[in-house]
Amino acid sequence: MQRRKFTSGLVVVGGLWALAARAADITESDAALGVRAALERGAVAAVGLLGRDGGFLDNPKVRIELPGYLNEAAKVLKYTGQQRRVDELVTAMNRAAEAAVPQAKALLVNAVKSMSVEDGRQILTGGDNAATQFFAVKTRAPLSDKFLPIVTRATEKVSLADKYNKVAGQVASLGLLDKDEANIQSYITGKALDGLYLVIGEEERKIRQDPIGTGSAILQKVFGSLR
Repeated sequence: MQRRKFTSGLVVVGGLWALAARAADITESDAALGVRAALERGAVAAVGLLGRDGGFLDNPKVRIELPGYLNEAAKVLKYTGQQRRVDELVTAMNRAAEAAVPQAKALLVNAVKSMSVEDGRQILTGGDNAATQFFAVKTRAPLSDKFLPIVTRATEKVSLADKYNKVAGQVASLGLLDKDEANIQSYITGKALDGLYLVIGEEERKIRQDPIGTGSAILQKVFGSLR
């Protein structure tokens, strides 16, 4: 009888979510609050790290390079006296990403506020990158729309950007470059978002691996229950 009651209770309050809550004697409300706190902390930290001078350019994990074939071809230019112009283009690409990322903060925070109980359950019990996946699903499309005009304005200042699009279009037609890499503005926008979600993922793992180190009582209580 007791076993049936225990199993029934888990089903009613949501499986693994409820199991984690029972282990730490936390309520479903606590669990939701903890997940929201983790999401917002990770998002704000990632925006702060990337949306500043050098956020992309000086970070080898997210630094945006020319894609594939064009990156290899650019290496040859150092022998023709054109390396400086290529360096300017790569710098401009990364600066454009750094300029765009601060626009992500409001959308990411709004996504946290709109999180459902089911979203929270999946994030809490879904593994090291569950929060990152949540953000990617909820925000990638609208963030792409926000980033693109900022990136476009930034790259218009670099004369080699137009030449990139012309050359990249030709290279893509030969099958040597993916179509989404053939336009520099779209390419930078995509890579900026990839970098943003990568860093959010790193922040998420820090919280999961060391909830005590966050200094947050609710994060310690909720994520500590999973350890």
